[in-house]
Amino acid sequence: MKEKDYHYDHNLDFIHHYSSAYLYGREIVFGMQDGMVSVIGALTGIAVGTNDHFVVLLSGVAIIAIGAISMAIGTFTSIGTETKMQKRMLFEEQTEIKRSLKEERKEIEGLFLKDGWPKDMAEKMAECASEDESLMLNEMAYRELSIIPEKISHPVKNSVAMFLAWFTGGSIPLLPYFFLTVSAGIYASVGITLFGLFLLGVMTSHYTKQDPIIAGFTIFFLGGLAISAGYFIGHFADMLIPH
Repeated sequence: MKEKDYHYDHNLDFIHHYSSAYLYGREIVFGMQDGMVSVIGALTGIAVGTNDHFVVLLSGVAIIAIGAISMAIGTFTSIGTETKMQKRMLFEEQTEIKRSLKEERKEIEGLFLKDGWPKDMAEKMAECASEDESLMLNEMAYRELSIIPEKISHPVKNSVAMFLAWFTGGSIPLLPYFFLTVSAGIYASVGITLFGLFLLGVMTSHYTKQDPIIAGFTIFFLGGLAISAGYFIGHFADMLIPH
């Protein structure tokens, strides 16, 4: 008779039990926030400084396209490099296990002790791990290298998440200028972007369990700084930039 799988009721308030959003949360949150903040800061400065509808739209489209692609490439390169380094470290650790199993057994025993395991238990676990190369590698990866082999990031997936998030966030400040004059578009763009930043903060609080109002106003305030910088640069463009 097949044994019944052990099961208990998970706490649905713990995000790791029901959501995989945390796997790409960094790219989604950073991409959305950076897209909105970068574009609203630049567009506000350009709109105030030029008051030219075509220039604002052209600049916005260019900034969004280049920004999203650049961030995606940066994510792919950085995570790709990190992933290759992690795989190389795992290969080197596997080589050490094959060549110097006795020394590696002593090392893992020491790591078990460092984590707080009783000495007799640490000896037994080290002995058990040394009898299984795969188990030994996983334990050394986690405890010595701080790597979880099955959780290594995927550069393509993360870069796609970054591209979509940055593109979506960056499009929000530009949207009003397609339907309004430059003067009206400035106010609409600032308003919708600040609301979008506040809403993003509120949404992240669902996963961080932070107070939603505090989370919302934190991102709202940071976005306001970028808008202020863009406005003053555009307003004083004549004095700051020689013609």
